Amino acid sequence: MQQDPLELTKKLIACESVTPSDAGSLKIFADLLTRYGFICEEINRGNTKNLWAKYGSGSPVFLFAGHVDVVPPGADGWKFPPFEPTEDEGFLYGRGTQDMKTSDACFAAAACEFVSKHPQFKGTIAMLFTSDEEGDGKDGTKYALEVLAEREAAPDFCIVGEPSCFKQLGDTIKNGRRGSLNGKLTVRGIQGHVEYPKKVRNPIHSAAPLLAELSQTVWDEGLPPFPATSFQISNIHAGTGAVNVVPGECIITFNIRYNPKHTAASLEKQIEDMCRKHDLDFKIEWQESASPFFSEKPYFRNELARAVQDVTGIKPEFSTSGGTSDGRFIRQRCPQVVEFGPVNDRIHKVNERIPTKDIACLSKIYFRILERIFLSEHDGN
Repeated sequence: MQQDPLELTKKLIACESVTPSDAGSLKIFADLLTRYGFICEEINRGNTKNLWAKYGSGSPVFLFAGHVDVVPPGADGWKFPPFEPTEDEGFLYGRGTQDMKTSDACFAAAACEFVSKHPQFKGTIAMLFTSDEEGDGKDGTKYALEVLAEREAAPDFCIVGEPSCFKQLGDTIKNGRRGSLNGKLTVRGIQGHVEYPKKVRNPIHSAAPLLAELSQTVWDEGLPPFPATSFQISNIHAGTGAVNVVPGECIITFNIRYNPKHTAASLEKQIEDMCRKHDLDFKIEWQESASPFFSEKPYFRNELARAVQDVTGIKPEFSTSGGTSDGRFIRQRCPQVVEFGPVNDRIHKVNERIPTKDIACLSKIYFRILERIFLSEHDGN
């Protein structure tokens, strides 16, 4: 009996799984996959739940990685309640339809169909679902992989089911991502009355030339296939709230999305040197939230592209644009990681939705890539 990916998606949308809660969604998967012969195990830490499911043995090892947590619904304006999956005019509405419960449901449905039709295939199909991807991720995929590394073979291939497509399902496969470096810059001054400028040192004024330089810096011209490194200020905070007081410090938070031409350490040094050049009294707190990764080997991404074309007739493009994903953790153990999922035009927005027809199509693509990996002759390179 085949699983209907649309109905499974609806069950997941109905789970109010705002990070780090899974709200029962992992039990839905565990119950389903167990019926089809998968061995399921929870690998939990803190408030985060992670589900590991495996069928088969030996190589190749194919991993599907997904997350069941979602961001809060946010502002009013939803056409339908965000956790009541609703079909309307050819779309399925609900928080998580794009990011990324549909991908989770489609792969589970595809995997169940595959093992029921080919129970003696050679190799391993594995799934890893987490409830902590939209948060800091430290107890999610990253932790689960650390536990699994002690006893499980490293995956040969992995699809992260993040929404990857731009205009229509099948047009884009992500085969890498830029790194992400956060900085919190504190510029110290001397607080005092605005009437006496010689007795104060305004940290906002001091920081202004530096911020102008940072915002105008061309960090690089890109490193194919990666886009150029970019710098963005996200917050500036200073002052007591009074108009007649020069603040004692100014706090600026910023983010750099960088390609492999740089490292976090090299960027940190470059920016700290710029601060010294401007003679600032400063400190910077750094947090690297993701290193850049790129799947160099063409075999798997090309096989997925062929699977997409088999089902949709579309020849997908490869891209390294976009934000971070759990692919940054998986790439440390798996040489061939790609991201492929629905169209990405309403993630984290009000009225998140997906074309209903895309759900069955996505599940067919995932089923097709399983056929290409496990039922075709290949060398995996």
